[in-house]
Amino acid sequence: MPAGDSAAQEASRQLALAAAHDRAAADARASASRYGVASATEQRTAAALAPLAAAGYHLLADRQWPGSRRAQVDMVVVGPGGVFIVDTKAWADVTIADDRIHRGQEDVTDDLMTLADLAYRTEGELAEVGLAPGEVHAVAVLAGRSGVDERVGPVHVVGDRDVLRQIARRGSRLGTRQVDAVLARCLEWFTHVAGPAPVSTTLPEPVLPAPRGPVLLTAGEPLLTVDEPLLSEAEVQRAMLEGLMAEPVEEWMAFLHPTQARIVRRSYNGPARIRGAAGTGKTVVALHRAAYLARTREGKVLVTTYIRTLPDVLRQLLTRLAPDVVDRVEFAGVHETAKRILDERGVTHRIDGRQIASAWTAAWGKVAGGSVIDTDRHEQEYWHDEVSYVIKGRGLTRWEQYADLPRLGRRHRLGPQQRRVVWLLYEAYEKELRDRGVHDFADQISLAEAELRREPPTGRYTAVVVDEAQDLTCVMIRMLHAFVGDAPDGLTLVGDGQQTIYPGGFTLAEAGVSVAGRGSVLDVNYRNTREILQFASLLVKDDEFADIEGTTARGDRPTQVLRSGPKPVYVRCAGEADRQRRMVLRVHEVVAEVGTNFGDVGVLSLSRRGVEAATEALKKAGVPVVNLEKYDGVPVNRVKVGTIKRAKGLEFKQVLVVDLVASWITEKAEELDDVDRERRDFRLRELYVAMTRARDGLWVASI
Repeated sequence: MPAGDSAAQEASRQLALAAAHDRAAADARASASRYGVASATEQRTAAALAPLAAAGYHLLADRQWPGSRRAQVDMVVVGPGGVFIVDTKAWADVTIADDRIHRGQEDVTDDLMTLADLAYRTEGELAEVGLAPGEVHAVAVLAGRSGVDERVGPVHVVGDRDVLRQIARRGSRLGTRQVDAVLARCLEWFTHVAGPAPVSTTLPEPVLPAPRGPVLLTAGEPLLTVDEPLLSEAEVQRAMLEGLMAEPVEEWMAFLHPTQARIVRRSYNGPARIRGAAGTGKTVVALHRAAYLARTREGKVLVTTYIRTLPDVLRQLLTRLAPDVVDRVEFAGVHETAKRILDERGVTHRIDGRQIASAWTAAWGKVAGGSVIDTDRHEQEYWHDEVSYVIKGRGLTRWEQYADLPRLGRRHRLGPQQRRVVWLLYEAYEKELRDRGVHDFADQISLAEAELRREPPTGRYTAVVVDEAQDLTCVMIRMLHAFVGDAPDGLTLVGDGQQTIYPGGFTLAEAGVSVAGRGSVLDVNYRNTREILQFASLLVKDDEFADIEGTTARGDRPTQVLRSGPKPVYVRCAGEADRQRRMVLRVHEVVAEVGTNFGDVGVLSLSRRGVEAATEALKKAGVPVVNLEKYDGVPVNRVKVGTIKRAKGLEFKQVLVVDLVASWITEKAEELDDVDRERRDFRLRELYVAMTRARDGLWVASI
């Protein structure tokens, strides 16, 4: 068939589909008698949900419970907000406490858990057409109740006067084509009680209420009468918009787009890697994958990352999106994990920041001061990173290993003399640590990794998911790999090499890990607007970095950016006082917008000094503030202020970058030597990370 004919037929099919949608909405009330409801309580729920038909929802009633000949599903709702499996309960004297529900003295929690099990089975079925696991919801509706908004495990319990608003507030999470695909599969999965629907039936008309009138609960408790006004179509649309944009940003952070569902549930026959550019949803994919693995395996799943404060945030996000498995997922920073290993095995180790600093200062004075590496071109911090990340982070213990080592990610080349001095500095530093009876954080990882090699763990974790994997060292990867080895779906590494902001690059081959043929790439940006991403990407358009798979890369670029918005604001300030004044005004300006609260705003700085200055200025202006080091993922109506490093893995509706120097973004790479080029690369990557944390708006101030 000619391609033109095929395209014409597809266009005709789409037009027919749209016409069917229109007929379904226009004829809905006239067709109500064709569908009916099984009971007065179900009729009540159908009446409450009726206005959703005008917002692109499909209400499927009288459906067979999959796998059962007798049990029926009250209603399945499919639309822009996802899939909702609704069961109406005519229960009187209901109490909910401690994650249990009682009907009088009877514990009826198990009744709701069967609904949760059906939702989970449906989740797996719909993943085949790309629906994200978090978009299938079990909803128990209490007939004759209002003002009910509770959870019993994964089941949302609401009153019949509350169910419409709760569904509408999910917003528009699925596109029209996605709704059509999910609906088609639901019609196969949930067959009509009278038998399979005709093959030609692709768009069922919504179930709508029968004539109004008072009804009673079978237990004798009077229901609210259906004569009370339902939400109008305009109110439904408004509730959807409010639900999408006005929720705290933490709700958005837990949102998984349906096209990512298959990656969440994909099975790999060994260690795997999921990568993607900023804004493509890597962290939420990691969370949903952890939940999926926890549901389908025995044992615990470890979710870990380099950033110390991020695990607490991830735990809170998982509590919202998968409360049924949160107790089977362990969240811990990589250093916290190492410390636990050593404590459990009785390995003595002592971390003391002052003694560590003293050991470094003494070693520098004895070996490096006045040497070939003591120049104006590098501060001591550069050489401290060389020792901590390049030598200790890669597990080097002999001079021969370092002498010819490719220093991935470090542009400044070292000659033989310089390398020899660096190695002597490392040895002197190690001796000073031993003399003081302390270890540094790199030692903590090495000791734990050695313990796991000496006595491999047995069954502690069934899987390990690593977020921001590009920030880890080689020894950290080896330690985590030791928990699960090459078991199928055992180790999942999630990250983006473009966002590497620490030196000491390595390859997975060095760590004894292979992900060959077991990789997935996320290539759709769901977070940023086109304008924000274009602005931020200018910083790294020429950046090259050493990828952990052993290649030199320029960074992934999303194939699609789904959202657009206002252009980022860049301001040049007269001085620090002027910048702080403008920052405060900007915070008040964005919070005045509908759907944005103080808690949706992130103020980010490269340095701790910048964090302190911004915090002081905001507090002086009466703006509530929380430091990112104390933020645990619980929604709080305070502006979040912190370093860019602490913001990794997070996102905000509005981002303010507050300690930029104008020359940093104007200097040309080709005019810099390798020392300044390396410094520039890491700084611009860090700023790129900061800017891509922004969902709706970006403001950057320089001096």
